[in-house]
Amino acid sequence: MAALTCTSPTTTVTTKLPNNKIISFPRSVFFKPNKQIFPTLTPLKSSPSPSDLSPIDSSAPLSPSTSSFSLKSRLRNNETLYGLFLLSFSPTLAEISGLAGYDFVVVDMEHGPGGISDALACLRALGATRTPVILRLPESCPTWAKKALDLGPQGIMFPMIESPKDAKKAVSYCRFPPAGVRGSAHTVVRASDYGIDEGYLSSYEEELLIMCQVESADGVKKVEEIAAVDGVDCVQMGPLDLSASLGYLWDPGHKKVREMMRVAERGVLGGGRAYLAGFAMPHDGPQEMKSRGYHMVSGAVDVGLFRSAAVEDVRRFKMSLMEDSDVDADERMQMKDADEKYWSE
Repeated sequence: MAALTCTSPTTTVTTKLPNNKIISFPRSVFFKPNKQIFPTLTPLKSSPSPSDLSPIDSSAPLSPSTSSFSLKSRLRNNETLYGLFLLSFSPTLAEISGLAGYDFVVVDMEHGPGGISDALACLRALGATRTPVILRLPESCPTWAKKALDLGPQGIMFPMIESPKDAKKAVSYCRFPPAGVRGSAHTVVRASDYGIDEGYLSSYEEELLIMCQVESADGVKKVEEIAAVDGVDCVQMGPLDLSASLGYLWDPGHKKVREMMRVAERGVLGGGRAYLAGFAMPHDGPQEMKSRGYHMVSGAVDVGLFRSAAVEDVRRFKMSLMEDSDVDADERMQMKDADEKYWSE
C-alpha cells in the first residue's frame, strides 16, 4: 500500500508506489476536493473486463476528469435507462434498489409519505451504491424545488406541467438569479458537498436533469411547446393521471387513453430536443416503450414489488393448506400423533 507524505502544509503531497516510483499531487487534491477532481459518483453497473482497461501511463500528468456515467451523459449516448420509483422512503429498500442495478431511482415525494428529511436518508443509501437519484416534487413550486435541489439529486421531476409557462417556471426554480429564482445557500448545502465543491456553481446546470411531467389532456395539447422550453431535458408521461383526466380512471389501457399517449409521444419526439420518459404498464411493457422512442422507463414501484411478493407468498401457503386437506383422516391423525410425540420428548 502506498504511503502518503505531506512535504509542505501548503504545496504538495507525495506518495511512493509499489514500484518505488514517487509521484506528487497538489495538496488541494486531498484537502480541497471538488468535482473537477472527484466527479459526481454515478453508476457503473457492470465491472469492466481486463480488455476494457487501458494501461496507466505513470509519466503522464494528472488532469481533471469528468463523469461519463451521469444520467444526462448516458441519455446523450442514446442509452435507454431503466428505473424504479421509491414510495416507501425506506433507506434499506433504496439501498437494495441501487445494488440490484437500476440505472436510476425516483424518490417520490408526490405520492410517497416522506418529505425532505426522509428523502435525504434515501439519497445517502443510494449514493453508497453509486445510483443516481431523481426527486419527484409534491407540487411544482419554488419552495419544494429549492429544498429538493439543495439535497443534490441528479434529477428533479415537476408534476402536472400543463403549459410552456408552467415549464418555464419549473426551469426558473432550478436556476440561480439572474437566470432564475432559486434561493442560494450553495456554500453550505449537500448539493455542493457542503461548500467543499468549489466548482458547483459552474457545473450544476449542466449536470442537473430537469423533468416535466405531462399527465393531463390539457398538458398533451401543449406538449410540443413544453418539450421545446429551454432547460427542459425530459418529458415524463403520466398515464394514470392522463386516463383520469379523460374519464377512464379505472382503465388506463383504454383505446382513447392510448391514442392520447401516442399524440404526446410524437409531440415530444418530433421536436428533437427533450427526451421521453414514462411508466411501464401491464398493457405497455418496457420493450414496447423503447421501440417507440422512450429513453427513460420506470418499470416498477418498490411498494408494488413488495405487495406482489407478499400476496404471492400468502397465496402459496394457503394453496399448500388446501393440498394438505386432501390427506385422509387416518393419515392426518398419524401426523398429529408424530408431532405430539416429537414435541413431548
